[in-house]
Amino acid sequence: MSFTHNSIRAALLIASGTATILIAGCGTDSDAAHPDHASAPTSVTSTSMPASSVAQHNSADVRFNQMMIPHHAQAVAMADLVAPRTQNVQIRQLAASIKKAQQPEIDQMTARLRAWGQPTELADGHGGHQMNGMMSDDEMSKLRSARDAEFDRLWLRMMIAHHDGAVAMADAVLADGVDPATRELASAVKIAQQAEIGQMNTLLGQ
Repeated sequence: MSFTHNSIRAALLIASGTATILIAGCGTDSDAAHPDHASAPTSVTSTSMPASSVAQHNSADVRFNQMMIPHHAQAVAMADLVAPRTQNVQIRQLAASIKKAQQPEIDQMTARLRAWGQPTELADGHGGHQMNGMMSDDEMSKLRSARDAEFDRLWLRMMIAHHDGAVAMADAVLADGVDPATRELASAVKIAQQAEIGQMNTLLGQ
């Protein structure tokens, strides 16, 4: 069988077109199997870091954690004053419960701020004394000097005010914060401390 120049040229063109279709078809199959392969963003999450360290957070989240650390620390200090100064079993139990809950939360907030690369202390240098519910040095000194029924009354009133401040701080970060772990902590603080406020008001006879 003999081939003319034109027939050979036509055969080559057909073969070339077939190869092009096959190559294009392979590319389409690959893209269909992995539709997000080319456009998917790269995301690296370290499983060794706290969840909050890789989550989105804003200035309200940072501020809440920085403020709540000294706020909780003062509540723990007030709880430590109870045992040597009163025999009231209910107040002793409440103080122990406050200390048991708030010290781990201090540790949690400290770790969160460090993971964010943020200072764990407030920049104003006042140790948090200007925030809602914090007792002044004079008030703490008066509480340390009190005993028995007088101490019970002072401690309950001061701790109610202290808890009211914590609830207000929780409300603020729940309104403006975005970090899931911080919002979860704020919700837990609000629920627990509102319940304790009710308990303390009962003890005061209000």
